[in-house]
Amino acid sequence: MSDAGRESVPPPPTLRHVDPDNTVRILLATDNHVGYLERDPVRGQDSINTFKEILQLAVKHDVDFILLAGDLFHENRPSRDSLYQVTALLREYTLGDKPVQVELLSDPADGKAAGYDFPAINYEDPNLNVAIPVFSIHGNHDDPQGAGPEGALCALDVLSASGLINYMGKFDLPLSEADAQTAGIAIRPVLLRKGTTLLGLYGVGNVKDQRMHFELRSNRVRMYMPRNKDEWFNILLLHQNRVRHGPQESVPEGMFDDSVDLVVWGHEHDCRIVPESVAGKPYYITQPGSSVATSLADGESIEKHVSLLQIQGKEFEMKPIPLRTVRPFVLEDVVLSEAAEEEGFDLNDQITVSKFLKSRVCSFCR
Repeated sequence: MSDAGRESVPPPPTLRHVDPDNTVRILLATDNHVGYLERDPVRGQDSINTFKEILQLAVKHDVDFILLAGDLFHENRPSRDSLYQVTALLREYTLGDKPVQVELLSDPADGKAAGYDFPAINYEDPNLNVAIPVFSIHGNHDDPQGAGPEGALCALDVLSASGLINYMGKFDLPLSEADAQTAGIAIRPVLLRKGTTLLGLYGVGNVKDQRMHFELRSNRVRMYMPRNKDEWFNILLLHQNRVRHGPQESVPEGMFDDSVDLVVWGHEHDCRIVPESVAGKPYYITQPGSSVATSLADGESIEKHVSLLQIQGKEFEMKPIPLRTVRPFVLEDVVLSEAAEEEGFDLNDQITVSKFLKSRVCSFCR
């Protein structure tokens, strides 16, 4: 649905009374794209600097965990430098002696690395001191590659095996077209509890939009929810096209399970982090947007944010937090015919036109 067609509704109510012992605090971000333009002499460290700021905000706001909705890395095979810096930052800011306040209720072995004994959820491992767990799905930039006996792997698998990230939303893709006709998509949750608040995290990593569209319309996306699902606050993370690009090249907003309370939408880079209601549905959608600009698009010029998400029982509130390390991104329309008349230069003189445009760009750098 376009912005123009969306009904204007107030944001969801804030928590009337925050009880720290029963309130889950989450730092929410997506599309970090670490490694974007890493060889550029000016912008090379932009993505990693902002990822560091996000981790620092998690420590500052004393969150229970960090939730990422895909594209942590810009490349499917990130450079050694990108992988090294992300690994070092996660170790620096998410390990420590602070006790984790959210209790895992689902099976700690669900989703663990095949052939190994350590649990899938890092803070359940007695050999690790985790202070701030990080949960993440994969996006279209850092998706798993490969199939067969070894399975599909990506950089998140490496971080998961090292005990730094809890990689969720990974499922086996069918190996043939015939398998795809009967496979469907199964989403198994990470079930958490803090005091009286029950929280279900349902993640589905990026798949082709045509397939996700088909699976949703065919009612073949199966979310394995507890029997008392209405007592849980259920979050669905996905990483798909939200803006319509064709008949089946996006995912409709209104096709998710009615038991979902909040959809965290990754992949779209413009920041629409304030939760938006969906006509005829009980859930809200939040679209955090990217933490680094990767294209010359209007949406990238919107101020970048992450969010402090607080959940107590079935109520929640979100506090957008602006990112201070993001390089300013400015868009301006220039009508050369009008500029030529005002400045008195010849439109056919390409050198003069280039000098004029360069001066306009440089004016924003001062």
